Amino acid sequence: MSENRHIDDSTAVTDPARTRDPRAWVAPLFSTLVTLPTGLVALFFGGLSPMACDSCDGAVADGFHDSFMTAWTVLCIGLVLALIVLIATWAIPHQLRYAARRVGLALAAPTVVGVAFVAFMALVDWP
Repeated sequence: MSENRHIDDSTAVTDPARTRDPRAWVAPLFSTLVTLPTGLVALFFGGLSPMACDSCDGAVADGFHDSFMTAWTVLCIGLVLALIVLIATWAIPHQLRYAARRVGLALAAPTVVGVAFVAFMALVDWP
């Protein structure tokens, strides 16, 4: 004889950690709206900064150029890293159990832009 077991839907336990997060798009969207414009402004000011030493010559110009090239590399790497973090924020699965990671990465992306720009400004040997 076969036993028929009836499973009542009301007794089925759903795992709240695996449920879909309906607001998963909020943190990545705000991060995108802050990170991309901030990164573009940092890139714009970084690109204009060589004009600070247009009238320089000799050792001052050489020192500025060397420090600018190092700082420009740091800024570009920082902006690429911020873009990677931003993409990772969108790529995290939209489940409740990943909400903390999503928010953490969403906060990290604009922070990376800010740190990269501050590092750029500190590394340049301004005339």
